[in-house]
Amino acid sequence: MWDYTDKVMDHFRHPRNVGAIPNADGTGQVGSLVCGDALKLTIKVNKETDVIEDAKFETFGCASAIASSSILTEMIKGKTIAEASKITNQDIADALGTLPAEKMHCSVMGMEALEAAVKSYRQGGAPVVFEQQEEKIVCHCFNVSEETIIKAIRANHLKTVEDVTHFTKAGGGCGRCKGEIQKILDKVNGAETPAASAQKTFAQMTVVEKIKTIEHVLEEDVRPKLNMDGGSAELVDLDGNVVKIRLTGMCSGCAGAMGTLKNFIEKTLKEKVDASLTVEQA
Repeated sequence: MWDYTDKVMDHFRHPRNVGAIPNADGTGQVGSLVCGDALKLTIKVNKETDVIEDAKFETFGCASAIASSSILTEMIKGKTIAEASKITNQDIADALGTLPAEKMHCSVMGMEALEAAVKSYRQGGAPVVFEQQEEKIVCHCFNVSEETIIKAIRANHLKTVEDVTHFTKAGGGCGRCKGEIQKILDKVNGAETPAASAQKTFAQMTVVEKIKTIEHVLEEDVRPKLNMDGGSAELVDLDGNVVKIRLTGMCSGCAGAMGTLKNFIEKTLKEKVDASLTVEQA
C-alpha cells in the first residue's frame, strides 16, 4: 500500500473538474492505455486576457494519476496561459503534499498534458498529443525519449536509474534500457559547465568546449523561456565568434524572429559566455 497524503486521497476520492469541456480552446493528451496511464486535459480560455477560465480532465490511471490531474485543474484555473506554462511536475507534487517516489511520473504526465493543451490553444484549438517527435527513444516499453529523460534529470536533480524510472517510467518494463539510462545520467550530471571551465577564457577553449558552453546556456537560460511561447532554438554551427542559431516551433517564421535572435539570444550569450559573440540566423 502506497503512503499517500490526505490531500492525495481527497483528490482521488473526490476528484475535481472531471469530464471534458465542449468546444475547448485547448486539448492536450498524453500517455496511452498500452502504457497503463492516459490523460486528456481540456481548457477554456478568455481570448482577451489569456486567462484560463475552466479546466477539466479525463484520466485512466492509479490514485496518483487521478489526484495529480484533479489538483492540476485547480492550479491552472484563474491563471494566464503564461503563468500556467511555468507549472512543473514538482509544483503538482508539492500541491498534493508530496507523492511516493514511485508515482512521481504521474505528476510528470500532468505537466506534459498541460504543455500539450497550451500548445493546442496557441495553434487554434486542435487537440495536441504530447509526444517526442524525431527524438531517440530509449525506453521502448513506455516510449520514453532521451530528451524526456534529460529534462527529468535536470528539472528534478535525479541521480540514479531508479530515480529516472520513478519520474518517467523508463526502465520500468523489460529493463534492457537501464544501461543507456545510466549513460545519460553520467553525461548530464558529469557534463562540464561554464563554471568548471572558469579558468579558461572563451578564446582559450577548444571548439568542443566552446560548443558545450554555448549549448549549456541555451539549455538553461534560453530554451525554457522560448518554450513558454511554444518555440525553441537549435545551435547549428559556430564559426569563430559567430553563433548560428535556428529558431524552431512557434519562433520559426515569427515576425519578431530577428529581435529574438539579437535582443534575447545574442544578449544572453554575450552576458553568460563572451561579449565578442554575435548571433546569426541559420
